[in-house]
Amino acid sequence: MREARELLETTARARRVFVLTGAGVSIPSGIPDFRGKGGVYERLSPEVFDIETFLRDPSFFYRQAGPLLRVILEAKPNPAHFFLAELERRGRISLVATQNIDGLHQRAGSKRVVELHGTLERAHCLKCGREFSREDYIQEALQGKVPLCPCGGVIKPDVVFFGEPLPVMALYRAIEAASDSDLCLVMGSSLMVSPASTLPQYTLAYGGKLVIINLGETPLDHLAHRKYEVPVEEISSAALSLLRAEG
Repeated sequence: MREARELLETTARARRVFVLTGAGVSIPSGIPDFRGKGGVYERLSPEVFDIETFLRDPSFFYRQAGPLLRVILEAKPNPAHFFLAELERRGRISLVATQNIDGLHQRAGSKRVVELHGTLERAHCLKCGREFSREDYIQEALQGKVPLCPCGGVIKPDVVFFGEPLPVMALYRAIEAASDSDLCLVMGSSLMVSPASTLPQYTLAYGGKLVIINLGETPLDHLAHRKYEVPVEEISSAALSLLRAEG
């Protein structure tokens, strides 16, 4: 509870808070990390998420990734998502930039969110560019089938595969928010994947502070104003209780 209270005091003193979330925020919702122990890459080859492989044989992705897609789509927001949504509601957060593709921040109530690695909530046709919602393509995908556009083109989820650039506008908005914030709060990210890992540096470069909540070391621990090596859902749950007690 002491750490949760300290976290709230730090966010309350900040003029603008920029948040970066990684896989550690989704793990408590039952979504496995990709790179960690017991993660996705211990069961699926990284080649499954390679854009060249997808373009050559999209059926390979849909056959292999179907079970993972189901886990992601059936997941529910956890206290970390609800905590950030509540901070936003109280006007403390300028933007949440997430490396996750699950849409759980939005389902918890956050509205100021950019998805650096894309999302499963949308898809598009590789042939004609037509856009689709999750409901339009997901049932075939979950069955391991290649969803097709009425034009005959392959539908690809709007997630960033290896070999693809990050969404330019999402990255631009994140850099702008990080630069204009006096506090960067990192939750559940090892800060090992670029360019997302560079975002806290923008806050620091403009004189802001860095707070990290993550199990395990990050390359920026030595620059952090505070580092909480605790489960994100535990400190978030305690902080959320304190916020609600405030009314």
